[in-house]
Amino acid sequence: MTDKTGWDERYSGSEYHYGTEPNVFLVEHYHLLQSPVLSLSEGEGRNAVFLAQKRFDVLGVDFSEIALRKAQRLAEAHNVQIRTEVADMAGYTPQTRQYGAVISIFAHYSSAVRKRLYPLVEQSLKPGGIFLLEAYTEAQLPKNTGGPKNIDMLLTRDKLTKAFTGMEILHLQELDREVHEGDGHTGLGSVIQFIARKKP
Repeated sequence: MTDKTGWDERYSGSEYHYGTEPNVFLVEHYHLLQSPVLSLSEGEGRNAVFLAQKRFDVLGVDFSEIALRKAQRLAEAHNVQIRTEVADMAGYTPQTRQYGAVISIFAHYSSAVRKRLYPLVEQSLKPGGIFLLEAYTEAQLPKNTGGPKNIDMLLTRDKLTKAFTGMEILHLQELDREVHEGDGHTGLGSVIQFIARKKP
């Protein structure tokens, strides 16, 4: 699903479509991050709130205002503060050398959007800053456990290494793992996990 209306409908219910617990890969590696943190396509706030609980300054960006309102409610429920911004990643330009880390959790974009956005993500990091990503791979396409049904939006090792040639890769792995994040991600998924550091 790529249209804003569709995502607004997905997020319009009282329940949190991807749950309220943070992404497992992020939980395992958040200690590598530094503030401030930019979260791409944050959605309903589960990852931003987790990082705020760990005392990070977090900006969650998403094109669904409905999702970000729920993110703020989740933050209030956990007595933390997060910053949010409504923006479409197809035209979003983060501030240069602003962030200690950028995270992208199951944020799937077309190759055209990635070609524009990923260099800007690298530019937005301070020297030594971390980019952390988990997403579905092309092997996820036949599965019904989450992710887009468009192979162009799914990732591979090759797609990521070609996109971030200027960064030091700290972790890069494709694997199948159980993903249980609300109703949106349920069951065995083919994922890629990626951590890279911006060179000084």
